Amino acid sequence: MAFRVAVAGANTLAGREALRALAASDFPVAEVTGLGTGRSAGQEVSFGQDRVLRLRALEGFDFAGQDLVILALGEAESRTHAPRATAAGAWVVDLSPAFRLEPGVALVVPEVNAAALERNKRKRIVACPSPSATFAALAAAPLAALAPLLRVNVVSLQPASGAGKEGMDELFAQTRASFVNDIPAPQHFPKPIAFNLLPQTSAFAEDGATRDEALLPLELRKILGPDLKAMATCLRAPVFVGEALVLQLEFAEAVALAEARAALRNAPGLSFFDTREEGGYPTPLDVAGEEEVSVSRLRRDGSVPHGLSLFVVGDNLRKGGGLGAAQVAEALWRKGMLAKRLTSQE
Repeated sequence: MAFRVAVAGANTLAGREALRALAASDFPVAEVTGLGTGRSAGQEVSFGQDRVLRLRALEGFDFAGQDLVILALGEAESRTHAPRATAAGAWVVDLSPAFRLEPGVALVVPEVNAAALERNKRKRIVACPSPSATFAALAAAPLAALAPLLRVNVVSLQPASGAGKEGMDELFAQTRASFVNDIPAPQHFPKPIAFNLLPQTSAFAEDGATRDEALLPLELRKILGPDLKAMATCLRAPVFVGEALVLQLEFAEAVALAEARAALRNAPGLSFFDTREEGGYPTPLDVAGEEEVSVSRLRRDGSVPHGLSLFVVGDNLRKGGGLGAAQVAEALWRKGMLAKRLTSQE
């Protein structure tokens, strides 16, 4: 059985990656429709190597007959259009923050907690975690299988593409202008991003944390377990694509380094680099365009009784974005959930 799929925001960075990942996957597509907002309707995007989609207008689009809708939109737009799609009988996979913490909505990293799809099927919405939560969960989950995980401390260095095309354009413009000593005033970021680090990726709350820093621990608790203690610090880095995390993990009991290495080496979705050679670790530049998340710099954290530290890096637009949505779609298909219409008793 093949399915009718619509990708809303198909012209965005994440939307294009979702189309690319779907075209390369085993997911059976009968028909795919690209949707755009505002003046993006009418633009053309690629689906696979030999197909071009002309975007239809999202506003007023009739979702009847669609089996799956991937939303690569802003939070407010997802809240508007996800209910329209589910009311028409479609499953929704949402890449925005809109439903990540909503009760009854599964927040899924397929390699970690695909079982949540069946536990949270009533609303027919699946939320994709932020790239930070996706990468942290992928790295922490195989180690949590060795010993109870008590605490996660995350330092996230997020690229300009995490702020969309505008963020990438601003980094490019400032980098180019720096060579003639004529850096334009920041428009998208609060301070210059070229050759700089900003300790802010979203708006501040009254407690001094940014929104990203407040939400990331809640996402990790929803994916890895409600009793997990978590802390996040999020920075914007002068990188176009690729997010890096420093993870400090605290366990209830000792985890042998040899066991940790084996668990990371065998974990799905991960590439583990166990090298002490200079330059033997992956960087954001190395993982751009890659599907797997890379882990290196595994070592003990002596500041707690049973601690480990890791360096994690992944492509925020692929695994942290469009590829993640396509993998959720594939998980729904393999579980037989896309073809099933819920009854009133479920």
